[in-house]
Formats: sequence, structure tokens, C-alpha cells
Amino acid sequence: MNFSLKIVDVKSIYEISSYWTNEDYVSLLEELDYSDAKSASPSELRELLEMAISDFEPNESAEILLKYKLKDFLTNGQIKNLSHEMVEDNESEEYPNIALHYPLFNINQLLYSSYNGTFQKAKATKIEFELIFKEEKNIVVTKELALKALSKGLSNKILMQRLYEDQLNGKEKFVEADNVIWELHNNGQNKFTIITSDYWINDEDINEYEFSGSIKKFEAKNPKPN
Repeated sequence: MNFSLKIVDVKSIYEISSYWTNEDYVSLLEELDYSDAKSASPSELRELLEMAISDFEPNESAEILLKYKLKDFLTNGQIKNLSHEMVEDNESEEYPNIALHYPLFNINQLLYSSYNGTFQKAKATKIEFELIFKEEKNIVVTKELALKALSKGLSNKILMQRLYEDQLNGKEKFVEADNVIWELHNNGQNKFTIITSDYWINDEDINEYEFSGSIKKFEAKNPKPN
């Protein structure tokens, strides 16, 4: 699949403003024993939540937020351990299960903002780019295709290139792409925006801002008959 790609903008961000909703704020305020959450003005919910969070010990607040977002993925014991580890470490980069990095980043940043520090200041990367597949006009750009195309302009020394070399080259199925790229937005007219962790890509990793290349889709081999 031949393509051309132009990176329009790349920058570090410290919060994903669309992640938490007003419904989340109300639910979390109730978890934190704030009884008047539903009657509060929507414009005040975030500030009220940060004040409510800061009334608790950091690990206690972390545990409440972790349970709210990750109770279906982690045991109570794992959540308790993680609530203490988050105070010292950037778990949105270090936690072994990369599928949890996206929610952990957003939990961490809400805690960081509430305590004006204490927790690690994690970074994400927002990249805006134009991507055109030359022979296929109506192709649906997935996280996998976007990442494979972008990787052609990135340094070969970065962790992603080394860890997922076979996946990026179409030799193995690239299921991890859904967790490496946290958000993918199609802005129309072949323009896209992705958000990923600074752990995977940052502006220093970019070798080329405008380039062409080709990528290979993974094709599973049919098992040979006995």
C-alpha cells in the first residue's frame, strides 16, 4: 500500500480534555462523599472534584479513581498496590499492561492537578498529519495503518520500532496498535489527529515531516491440510 504523509503539527500535552465527562465528575464527587454533586453547576464540577480529591490522602484518592475506571480489569489488591505506586512512579508508562496506559494517564493527570503536584507529571503526544493512500481512495484509516505509515518517518532507535518491528512490517498481526495510539480522529480531507504516550513517540523521534513509502498489511496464512 503506497502512501504519502505530511506531519503538520506535533506537540506535548499534559491533559486530554475530552476524557472526563460531567457525568464522571458527578459520579466521582459522590464516591468522594460530596452529596450535592448533581445540583452543582456543570462549569464548577471539575474544580469541586479537585477540591474533594485533595481532602483525601493521595493514595486514597488514587484508589477511588482507579476503582471507578478499572474495577472491571484489576482486582482490589492490584488497585490498592497501584494506588501507592502511582505516587512514586509514572504508571501510565511503566505498568506492564499497555492496554491500561490510556486510563492511567488520565487518572494520573487528574490527581496531579488536584494536588498541584505529588503525582508524576506524565506527557502525551498529539500529532496532526495528512495521509493519502495513492491507489486506494476509500480506505478506512485505522490505528494500525496510521501507526505503520507514521513509523516510516520515525527514528529506528525508538522503543516502538524495536519492540514491534515485525508488526510494523506486516509480518505479525498488530493488535497492540490499538493501545499504542490512544485516540485517532479523522478530520476529513485526508487529515488526521492521533494522541499517544510520550513513551512511544515524541517530537524528538521524528526524522522526517514529509515523506512517501509503502506499508504491508498482515495476512494470516491458511494452515496446511494434513
